[in-house]
Amino acid sequence: NKKEGTGEASLGMVSVRLTEQLKRVKEVLKTWKKVDERVSQLCSSLLAQKVTSPENVRRTVKLTNGLVGFLSDNFSGNTWKDEYLGVNATVHNKERAQKADNGVKFTGRGAGAEWPVGRQGENQLYHFANYNFTLVATVSIDGVPTQEGSIPLMGVRAGSEGGTKLMELSYDKENKWHLVCGDETRSEELSSTLGTNKKDHVVILVRNGNQSSAYVDGQRVGECAQPKLEETESKEISHFYIGGDGGSTDSTDGA
Repeated sequence: NKKEGTGEASLGMVSVRLTEQLKRVKEVLKTWKKVDERVSQLCSSLLAQKVTSPENVRRTVKLTNGLVGFLSDNFSGNTWKDEYLGVNATVHNKERAQKADNGVKFTGRGAGAEWPVGRQGENQLYHFANYNFTLVATVSIDGVPTQEGSIPLMGVRAGSEGGTKLMELSYDKENKWHLVCGDETRSEELSSTLGTNKKDHVVILVRNGNQSSAYVDGQRVGECAQPKLEETESKEISHFYIGGDGGSTDSTDGA
């Protein structure tokens, strides 16, 4: 608007009722508090089992500090909902996925989920993951795999279409865990026998700048240094994946 006779812009005010928005904010905060309590209980359970975490994850017992997403058993159709009402994961081959206790069970080739980062588009809630992230999962593996090759458990892909494998934790029929950095399999240097015959595991993937590492039940599987994403053609993380990543060997024998 302009003041009469002066041509100068004048400031104006508009009154908007935000009752519904305020109600939504209160509902979200209430949900976050409930999820914090639930996650804290899970953490207490892990501590009771004396699971040791790596140093940069163990700085505080309260793992809800800095926690931005939590996938549990809120699963319907091909949507695995984030309990913090943030970014949902998409389940692939949903006929091979079913709700389990505090999670989702994937069975068979191609079964898995994708948790988007760059694939969210312009509004990227997890953009910080391009620099640092800690991805934690409790995993149960039913039975020993029978096929040759490594079976992906959890990993990260980069590039606009997710064409570059940044890091991946997998396991094989010889009860070995493997950390793969990039598209190069470095199993001899970065493998560890941690007893996959044990059914339940706590898995942690960490990236800090250009340093990536993986831990299973508090023991380091391996680590590697990689160029910072902004210095590569990939530029940014596309998504995290749990289970199959779409490759030819992406199978989970009940995980």
